[in-house]
Amino acid sequence: MIRTIGILGGGQLGRMLTLEAKRMGFRVVTLEPLSDSPCGQVADEQIVAAYDDLRAIGELGARSDVVTYEFENIPLESVLALEADRRIVHPGSTALRITQERILEKNFVRDCGIPTAEFRPVRTREELGSAEAAIGFPAMLKTTMGGYDGKGQWVVRSREDADAAWSAAKGRPLIWERLIAFERELSIIAARNERGEIVAFPTSENQHDHGVLATTIVPGRIPAEIGECARRYATMIAERLGIVGTFCVEFFQRGGELLVNEIAPRVHNSGHYSLDATQISQYEMHVRAICGLPLVEPRQFRPAVMVNILGAGAGDTLGGLDGLLRERDLKLHVYGKAHAALRRKMGHFTVLGDNLDDALAKAERGRGMLRWIDERAAAIR
Repeated sequence: MIRTIGILGGGQLGRMLTLEAKRMGFRVVTLEPLSDSPCGQVADEQIVAAYDDLRAIGELGARSDVVTYEFENIPLESVLALEADRRIVHPGSTALRITQERILEKNFVRDCGIPTAEFRPVRTREELGSAEAAIGFPAMLKTTMGGYDGKGQWVVRSREDADAAWSAAKGRPLIWERLIAFERELSIIAARNERGEIVAFPTSENQHDHGVLATTIVPGRIPAEIGECARRYATMIAERLGIVGTFCVEFFQRGGELLVNEIAPRVHNSGHYSLDATQISQYEMHVRAICGLPLVEPRQFRPAVMVNILGAGAGDTLGGLDGLLRERDLKLHVYGKAHAALRRKMGHFTVLGDNLDDALAKAERGRGMLRWIDERAAAIR
């Protein structure tokens, strides 16, 4: 019987996963290099160690009945070591290996018969020229591993841009992707358990601020057939990967076509709304899936908009909460981070509306109330 869940990673996704797991009666141990992490603040225990510290990884495995992770940029070797020690890890190393490397991921999706943007690997200066000749401009150059929230990504519109991106990457392998003229960015959160049961949340519409998710609109403003296609693709991906747990598939919508952009083998920022807008959150669904508990189809109560609260790079105290919290259909979540660096995810709020226009209007009013305050500077004045 599973009583203790181990989490690799100490960020806000781990925090919300922990809160849901503890509500369900589980103990949680997290491993994270930084002390006082958002997840560590609420977990039963935090092991303060690097993700590649195999002694600490072994300790996490020994203290846990099942191990999961809250982001995919962890060393594959650490998961392989847990599996070699006969520890249960969900999702397993196969899913992690494919989804944390963009070229493997794109080839996997293509092998599933699912469309993606046209791409070429760029591991050498010669391949940079070959990719330019094959795909051309405009394009995206991305590091094959480790990039997130717009990091490790460059829009290239000329050979000069491509050369600058190659230099900025400092020898890291890249992928050249055709820049897609899309109508919307969409995502779907789904979950699969060891019995092969798959459930899915509504397809959401996502808006970004310099590569960082700013707003999620649920359900997305899309035709029903696009949502059905997203669910079908997510099901195919989950079955082929053998994934166990909650995961996310991100798409570009181009007319009536969906192109897969990325797969995240974990709970996802665009699923935050599920804490307040559905009868079961993506986090509880993940706990159920990795612990062998039944999955149920999510049911959304009302249209919802989730707004990420991003740091401004000036001031670490969030102001405007008095007005924000007067909205009766709004739920605020703050992550316990001390420093509001520029576009750092510090919290989020979700609003419910009578319809999407109502929810969007409430979200914009709420966003406009918030501001970051530098209390030290104010005290000096």
